[in-house]
Amino acid sequence: MIKAAEAGAAVMKSYFEGNFTISNKEGINNLVTEADHASEKAIFDVIRADYPDHYLLSEEAGEIVMDSEYKWIIDPIDGTVNFANGIPLCCVSIGLEKDGKMILGAVYNPFINEFFFAQHGFGATLNSKIIHVSEEADLMSACLVTGFPYTYLETPNGPLEIFAKLIRKGIPVRRLGSAAMDLCWVAAGRFDGFYEHKLSAWDSAAGFLIVEEAGGKITDYKGDYYSPYQPHILATNGKIHDDLLAVINNKKQL
Repeated sequence: MIKAAEAGAAVMKSYFEGNFTISNKEGINNLVTEADHASEKAIFDVIRADYPDHYLLSEEAGEIVMDSEYKWIIDPIDGTVNFANGIPLCCVSIGLEKDGKMILGAVYNPFINEFFFAQHGFGATLNSKIIHVSEEADLMSACLVTGFPYTYLETPNGPLEIFAKLIRKGIPVRRLGSAAMDLCWVAAGRFDGFYEHKLSAWDSAAGFLIVEEAGGKITDYKGDYYSPYQPHILATNGKIHDDLLAVINNKKQL
């Protein structure tokens, strides 16, 4: 996994601020670049060299189904819009499932030299140093991060409504443009919580394990144990989790 993340990151760096083709997938500003495909190929090549029979799920290639208990869940560039605009808040994200349970996660941003890694039951690290979530217990004093879908979700308590509730009370809510980095920065204690309405498995597979292994709590919007195969995520230090979940579900007023 480490070799695969490093290979994808090397490709990202080689294309960054250079000339590369950019196209649009379904929806507005849902970009994919030449670098996404090249990074994906580099990651695939590393994995297949040792594990040719493993199942692969990746943002660009989709599902490469194999009869295996192992599934690699890959985002070759998380934060493609940032990458395409020369903003160095983007990363490689790779998670590994065994029999449906996430066992390894790696998120690597080579531009700021941050490599996050977690193994189930063994904790989470940043550049090989153990990390922990924050100790903030008051939602009103928390620093949060979120993301917005490229197609607005017309649902009760949608992304803008929840954002407005929080910032109108003075709670800082940031947006980095990379869900994998958002999760890792919760794990590192930089943010106290992260929520988002619409993610795919490759956005969160690695990051949610990293948060969990750093002592955090991750659920869907119902408060149930998180699965990367459903769209909603709430990841916190655990201490503000219930309060933020209640605000998201319009069951509590700030």
